[in-house]
Amino acid sequence: MSADLTAFSESLASIVERIAPSIVRVEARRRHGATGIVWGAEGHILTTHHAIEQESAITVGLADGRTASAELIGRDPSTDLALLKADLPGLTPLAPAPLEGLKVGHLVLAIGRPGRTARATLGIVSAFGESWRTFAGGRIDRYLETDADLPPGFSGGALVDARGRFLGLLTAALSRTAAVVIPGETLNRVTQAIRQHGGIRRGYLGVGAHPVRLPQGLWAKAGSEAGLMLLTIEPEGPADKAGLTLGDVLVSLGGQPLHSIEELLGYLGDEKVGTQVQAKVLRAGEVREVPISIGKRS
Repeated sequence: MSADLTAFSESLASIVERIAPSIVRVEARRRHGATGIVWGAEGHILTTHHAIEQESAITVGLADGRTASAELIGRDPSTDLALLKADLPGLTPLAPAPLEGLKVGHLVLAIGRPGRTARATLGIVSAFGESWRTFAGGRIDRYLETDADLPPGFSGGALVDARGRFLGLLTAALSRTAAVVIPGETLNRVTQAIRQHGGIRRGYLGVGAHPVRLPQGLWAKAGSEAGLMLLTIEPEGPADKAGLTLGDVLVSLGGQPLHSIEELLGYLGDEKVGTQVQAKVLRAGEVREVPISIGKRS
């Protein structure tokens, strides 16, 4: 092995050794454990929502072999994040690094603790893009993907670069085909909301809908080529109280065209809860403007 390769290998091992004390094991489901990261010196642990199958009897395991019970502070399914609190003062939290300068092809390490010891896999940044919405409507501030292998229990672990900087939290739940990384900007925003409110507030209409393409003859009248047909309406929900009925096509909300479920979920953010907006609805070939008050998803 060449001197350069040996030095590089030692550098990677040193990074894992330095980061490992901030990586914990999370036991909150029946089968294999999951991973979490130390988020606060006072004992806050950040992990993935999908790793928390039981909200009581949660245990975290540290690098030095200690274990402690943890309380679930709150969770946000839409970004797959959950915040725990254990009585473990003096821990070393991971501070997210800015992503400026990060490029596709940069080497990265995925570090997890699904068992007693830290484990690591090596890969590259395979995709890096702008903000996006998850299938549940959660906003992720940057799209970051790695081809590093995520063995069972690695979700909730850390992605770090070749300089040992913490880039974000690993999750296998937001994509069927890739390991997605939740960046620091999102981690900060969501954990702050969880600590204040127990989760992220989401607006809701109380409907089930499906995207449909409108007949061409209605494009001009509706001001759109597509919309969302209402297939179910929750009794006493916001849509029901506004007078919407099954078969209505929701064309826009607050002036924003709606062509997909993702666009509807994206519109129903925290700032919309409790507000009244105009819904453009197509019913029996006629366009109607209906005021609707955005509810809060429980």
